[in-house]
Amino acid sequence: MTDLKIPFLDEVEPGYEDDLVAWTERQIALLRARRFEQVDVDNLLEELEGMLIEHRRELKSRLQVLMIHLLKFRHQPERKSHGWSATLDEQRSRIQLLLEESPSLKRHVQDYADGRYAIAVKLASRETQLPVAAFPAELPFSVSELLDID
Repeated sequence: MTDLKIPFLDEVEPGYEDDLVAWTERQIALLRARRFEQVDVDNLLEELEGMLIEHRRELKSRLQVLMIHLLKFRHQPERKSHGWSATLDEQRSRIQLLLEESPSLKRHVQDYADGRYAIAVKLASRETQLPVAAFPAELPFSVSELLDID
């Protein structure tokens, strides 16, 4: 990422609220120049925490969609469609990419899947018009089943 056009370090600092891209470029330039005393630490921490939250949110969301479709596959096998298969492949592929980019997220897959399973059941119930009680009360898929692209 060194191809960024970094503003001159001596220019007036763009405000975090005014221009996020210019502010970010300046923070990068200050860090690279080791001018730590000029770094906007509070807002930089906020952005880093936001990035972490977003990566976790994406994993949770993709797991939820994946579980919805796996439940539909198991409980309405006669309605299997190419679209459902494509969704499973897409979600697993995106999860795999996310885990390649951030391998530490893999340790959270089980907890996130467990945490999103009840919502996945409700949504699968709504989509299939089957009662919630038709689905297992607890997550019936192992992490390897969830992530197995084949």
